[in-house]
Formats: sequence, structure tokens, C-alpha cells
Amino acid sequence: MRDLVITLLVFGSLPFILKRPYIGVLMWVWISVMNPHRLSWGFAYSFPFAAIIAGVTLIGLLVTRDPKKLPMTPIVLTLMVFCLWMGITTIFSMWPDESVVMLNRVSKIFLMTFATIMLIKTRRQVELLIWTLVGSLAYYGVKGGIFTVATGGSSIVWGPQGSYIEGNNEVALAFITIIPVMCFLYTILKNKWARRAMVASIILCAFAALGSYSRGALVGIGAMLFFLWLKSPKKVLLGGLMVLMVPIAITFMPDKWSSRMETINTYKEDSSAMGRINAWYMAYHMALDRPLGGGFEIYNRTAFELYAPVPDDVHAAHSIYFQALGEHGFIGLGIYLLLAFLTWRKAAWIVRTTAKREDLKWAADLARMIQVSLLGFGVGGAFLSLLYYDVPYYLMAAVVSTGYIVEKTLEAEAAAAKAAARDAARAAQLDAHAHGAATP
Repeated sequence: MRDLVITLLVFGSLPFILKRPYIGVLMWVWISVMNPHRLSWGFAYSFPFAAIIAGVTLIGLLVTRDPKKLPMTPIVLTLMVFCLWMGITTIFSMWPDESVVMLNRVSKIFLMTFATIMLIKTRRQVELLIWTLVGSLAYYGVKGGIFTVATGGSSIVWGPQGSYIEGNNEVALAFITIIPVMCFLYTILKNKWARRAMVASIILCAFAALGSYSRGALVGIGAMLFFLWLKSPKKVLLGGLMVLMVPIAITFMPDKWSSRMETINTYKEDSSAMGRINAWYMAYHMALDRPLGGGFEIYNRTAFELYAPVPDDVHAAHSIYFQALGEHGFIGLGIYLLLAFLTWRKAAWIVRTTAKREDLKWAADLARMIQVSLLGFGVGGAFLSLLYYDVPYYLMAAVVSTGYIVEKTLEAEAAAAKAAARDAARAAQLDAHAHGAATP
């Protein structure tokens, strides 16, 4: 039954995607982030829904008369450079066959990120994009939160199979990343019951993150909450709620959860933590030896024998920063950090520009919360191999699109003001001429 429902939804949307390709972006985000087909047990489980949606969306992009210009902002140009650099590092990678496979997968994410930037051009479309992201992840967050509360936190919350966030650490970071934009959606909801449901969903997503037993998630939650408080216009109220709720949530979790979290202070005695540090050393030494990095798929015994202090302790990068460093060298890491900086700066510009504009308050609120989301991801991602996780890139696209909307609004107002001033000057000239002609 699930197979049939998902198939009908996807194929039923294709005519609408051809007519309005931004719908294809929303469908792509839903399929790639939520992975609803992984909730089925039949043919839909491995059916290429994402490829079909992407193909029809790109066709629609070519034939649509809707605005579709790619704004050549610093963020977009840097993302292009990052894509080009990954192509170069793949050519010179240590294991080119495996790297090409991964490059193909990553290229699809970036291609649809560019399509998102091209097609999401209005406030309504931006909000639909945010709703799609939130709905796709909150489904697992709410379910995981209920599971954590019902079991007293005694079992681990996992993500959807076959996705970037299948692991407990990864899905916890996904919840941390999405909670701030859920707070944004709360601000635009009018119905009191909808607002209450959003608050409940936020709390359950937080419990799901705790229920993942992820130590990196705990650090990420702390960073996210701090910046959420910092960006909130109601610091006293939010701070009071945090002081009340955080101890209750931590006290609720069982002793084995507390014992695991306490190992953060004794990481040298933890084999998992030391394995991550060994992988970080490997990535660093590889980047020193190979300016282009090793390319994708470098986490194997050969690479660790060449560059790791402990050759037989093979681990994934377990850090978006060391992942970029090992796979794409210092230049690749620099490009990635520049992309993060430019996104932050654009969001800050949106906040400053719209600070006193009631009609653009939504843009300021969204930009603030995306900043909090990306900071939470940046802190939690220091311990996870999620360099190519698509949600941060879609949030980045939302910043670009929101900035585009703000810029066009300001340009239209400036043009109207200029036209009004020109008309007023012309009217004054005509009045002066008429007055002079009437004087004997």
C-alpha cells in the first residue's frame, strides 16, 4: 500500500512539475531528505523516484516562462568553484573509480541546489521550501521523540535506512539543524493550535536528538541553544524556558545515557573518540602530502597505512572539516569555509536590511534562524562525515533566494521613488513655466 501511495504521489506530480518546475524542487527535497520510499517494503524501496523528479524538473526548467535566472552572487560563484574543484580532485584522486561514483552522487545534490536557487523566487516558494524540509525531518523527529519519551530514553533513535542520516549521530544532527527553522515557522503561523503543535514538535525533536545517544549531538544542541537564545528578540523569556526545560530533559534520560555523555571528558580512554582523532591525523597528513587531497572514498587500510599514526585503526573522517581537508586538500577546505562565511554574511545582511521593515520581517526571522541552524550544523558536523549532506545546502539556497527577494523589493521601491521624484520635478517645471507665462 505504501509503495502505491508514494508512486501515485510522485507520478501524479510530474505534470505539475512540467508546468511549475519549482514544484519539482519541493518534490526532490521531500524524496531526498525524507526518503519516504525507504518506508515501504516492495518495489518502491529502490525505485529511482529522485532521478525521475530531477529529470522532469530540469525539462520544466528549460521550457518554463517563469523567472529562472541564476543570480551570480558570491555564494553561487563559490559553490560553482567548489563543484569544479571536486571534479579536479576526482581526476587526480588516489582511487579514481570509486571517486567517480561518489562524484556522480554529490553532483546531483549540487545540481538540484542550483535548480533550487533558480526556481525559488517568491516568499511563498521560500516558505514552501522550508515547510518541505521541516516536514521531511520532523516526521522522524516527532516519531523519535515519542519513542524516547515512551521508552524512558532506554533505546537509541535511528534515521531512515539508506540515507545520509541513517546513523544515530547523523539523524541527531539533522534534528538539531531543523529545530531553528521550525521556530521560524512558529512565527508565521496564525492558528493557536497550529502554533501549539509546532511547539510540541520542537520539543519532541529535541528529545529525539537526546535519544540518539550521540555525544556530538549533545555538543551541537548546546551550541544551537546558545545561538538560538542569542538571536531571539525575547531573550529573557527564552532563557527562562531553557533554564527550566534543559535540566528536566537531561534528568529524564537514564543513567546509561549520562554515562555515555560523560565520556566526552575522558575521550582518551574511548576507542571510538581516539579512532576519530586517528582519522583526522590521516586527513591532515594526506593533505600535506597531496595538495589536491586524496579524492572521494579515501577511508581504507592503504590510506591509513600511509598517513595515519595508527595504521590498522581505519575510520571514516567523522568531521566535515577533516573530510573536506583529506578529500580535497587545503584549498577544498578553504572553499568550503568561504562558502559558509558568505552564507552567514548574506543572512546577516538580510537581517540588517529588513530590521525596521514590517513587510520583510519574515525575511529577517528566517535569516536569523538559518544562521542558528548552520551554526548548529557546523558545531555538530565537526564530529560527523556529513560534508555532502544536502539540507545545509538547501538552507544556503533559501538564504540566496531570500536575499534575492529583498534586493528586488528594495530595487522596485528605489525605482518607484526615483520615478515619483522625476514626475514631481517635471510637474514643478510645468507649474513654474505656466506661472511665468501668466505674468504680464
